[in-house]
Amino acid sequence: MRAKIVEHLGRFEVRRRADPGGLRHAAVAITIVDGDPAGEPAFLLTRRTPKLRAHGGQWALPGGRVDPGETIEQTALRELHEELGVLAGADDVLGTLDDYPTRSGYLIAPVVVWLRGVVDIAPNPAEVAAAYRIRCAELFRPDSPEIVAIEESDRPIIRLPLPVATVNAPTAAILYQFKEVALAGRDTRVDHYEQPVFAWR
Repeated sequence: MRAKIVEHLGRFEVRRRADPGGLRHAAVAITIVDGDPAGEPAFLLTRRTPKLRAHGGQWALPGGRVDPGETIEQTALRELHEELGVLAGADDVLGTLDDYPTRSGYLIAPVVVWLRGVVDIAPNPAEVAAAYRIRCAELFRPDSPEIVAIEESDRPIIRLPLPVATVNAPTAAILYQFKEVALAGRDTRVDHYEQPVFAWR
C-alpha cells in the first residue's frame, strides 16, 4: 500500500491557495500505521477533549496552526508528536493533498505520513480525549460518504460513517480525498463540500 500511495500522490496535482483570503494556515497529519494489531493498515483519528474552546469533542486528525518559519510538513509532524506522542520524521512523509478552507477560519493542508511497525500512542490529555486506529478499508464502505444537502448553503455537507462515529467535514472531506487520491488513484477535489451548520458558529 505504501508504494501505491507514493505513486498516486506523486502524480496528483495538489492545489494550494496563493491567497488564503484571511484564513490562517494549518496542517493535519493523515497518519497511516502499517503495524496495526489487526494486521491491516490503519489511520489515526482523535476525539478532541471537551475542554477545548473551539473544537471540544470533535473528531479530528492530529494537527494545528502553522507556526512562523514552519513548513506544513513540519507542522503536521510536530502536532502528531504533541497530541499523540508519536515521533515521525521527514522520511515518513509521503506527500500532501489539497488545501481545505474551514468555517472556523483556517486553511488546512493535509500531510500523509506512513509509520512502519508497532506504534505506541500516548494521547495528550490537554488536547485529546481519545485516539483510535481505524482500518483504511473502512473508507471504502458502500454507505460512505454521505452527501447531504442543507438549506443554509448551496454546497452539500459530507460525512463519513466510521466504526467510532459519523465524522463531519473538515475531517470527513480530508479523509475522503485521501481515500480517493492516495488509495484509489482518482483526481477528486473536496473543497466544495460544506461543513455542518454547528461548525459555522
